[in-house]
Amino acid sequence: MKDGTATEMYRTRTDALTTDVGEGQPVVFAHGTLMDRTMFAPQLEALRDEYRAVAYDLRARTDRYAPGYDLWDLADDCDALLDGIGEESAVVAGMSMGGFMALRFALEYPERVDGLVLIDSIATPHTEEERAAFSALVEPYEDVLEPIPRELAEGSAAELFGETTREETPELVEAWIDRWATYPGTAVYHELNSWLGRADVTDRLLEIDVPVLIVHGEEDPSLPPSRAEPMLEELPDAEMERIPAAGHSANLERAAPVNDAIRAFLNDRF
Repeated sequence: MKDGTATEMYRTRTDALTTDVGEGQPVVFAHGTLMDRTMFAPQLEALRDEYRAVAYDLRARTDRYAPGYDLWDLADDCDALLDGIGEESAVVAGMSMGGFMALRFALEYPERVDGLVLIDSIATPHTEEERAAFSALVEPYEDVLEPIPRELAEGSAAELFGETTREETPELVEAWIDRWATYPGTAVYHELNSWLGRADVTDRLLEIDVPVLIVHGEEDPSLPPSRAEPMLEELPDAEMERIPAAGHSANLERAAPVNDAIRAFLNDRF
């Protein structure tokens, strides 16, 4: 059973769920699996003098992480969030799962989307083998309220950070591992399952008639850039920026070039 009160939360608890800085064209940031809104701190700092930059916690990082929900429910949450911050529309920037949601938000609420920034995200589903592996990984934690085991958190680092980051900035990786190891198992289970069985939306990308920036880490171990590149052919107005020495969390691992790419895109289009 879907929890409609979770969506309403984004209209009524905005101050508790967001970091909101600056004024001007709104840019709303949605994080990926295991992450939270703080992953966009570098982007908010870079944009705050020219734009209204808002990062928010998706359901899994709130007290409404259960029962089950899907990406379309998360798109409804984003719609409610825009109501909550008093904006009719925004550029929506999503990392990984946040990007999966952003594509669906653009399809479901086209009048509320000025543009998209897709960070280490794709339009196609994961393969059957990937789905099976992810499902087996989190299945034991479906009803577990205690934090996930640290070994599960440590294993996730190889999926969410690139090799260069793991070697050169281990303190960043360790800080996130420490955070992941505090998450309730059931929250992680529902978070992953919100997107694991998603359908392919490639055949609907032509409907997204707004400017799109695709930003992708060249060292992304989870979703290599080659899996994002086909969107360039299907989206009516898209460009791509590949980020050297960055993995699946490119905006966090190599903030400066990602900030430059996003700022150039916004300055040029908005």
